[in-house]
Amino acid sequence: MSGLPNDKRLRLVLSGGPGGGKTTAADLFRRELGARVVVVPETATIMFTGGFPRSTEPDACRATQTAIYHVQRNLEHVQAALYPERLLLCDRGTVDGGAYWPGPSDFFEAMGTSLETELARYDAVVFFETAAAGGLHIEGGNPTRTESDDEARALDGRLRALWERHPRFFLVPHSESFFGKISMGLAILQSIVSQGNNNHRGRR
Repeated sequence: MSGLPNDKRLRLVLSGGPGGGKTTAADLFRRELGARVVVVPETATIMFTGGFPRSTEPDACRATQTAIYHVQRNLEHVQAALYPERLLLCDRGTVDGGAYWPGPSDFFEAMGTSLETELARYDAVVFFETAAAGGLHIEGGNPTRTESDDEARALDGRLRALWERHPRFFLVPHSESFFGKISMGLAILQSIVSQGNNNHRGRR
């Protein structure tokens, strides 16, 4: 996947383990670009704060991830339809469910799709490594975050193993400086957008 497809604006996804800073980066990037970008908020947060039950029981977890997958896809469709000229910045994407799926069946097979198909939905992936990778405690102000530091590191690894198969995968590693880490992520996003716009102009 190179450049910007002619039939749509850039669709970027931010992912990574809990406590990585992706939501902060998404909000700051939206503020910087203003009306040029629309954020697709994290589906799981919307659902869990709205009363959707959360459980570690395998069948319940599979049902939850199935619901998140379909809501995610449709939320992206809604935002793309409402704002067809804007860059779509997704706080997590449809691939994430593969890291949360309890097995034994394959998540993508269960959803009637494939990892390759879901990766192709996005023009680039910016992956914010969890702060737990650097030994920092990830507890913060998000009431839906229930993972321990060890669980955050494990999730980070599973998520990265899926997303890094994207041909335009960009890693924002853990840093002792949160400001420095976010600044690096924003610089990567700006570079992706600039390259995409240049490619788009060149195809007209």
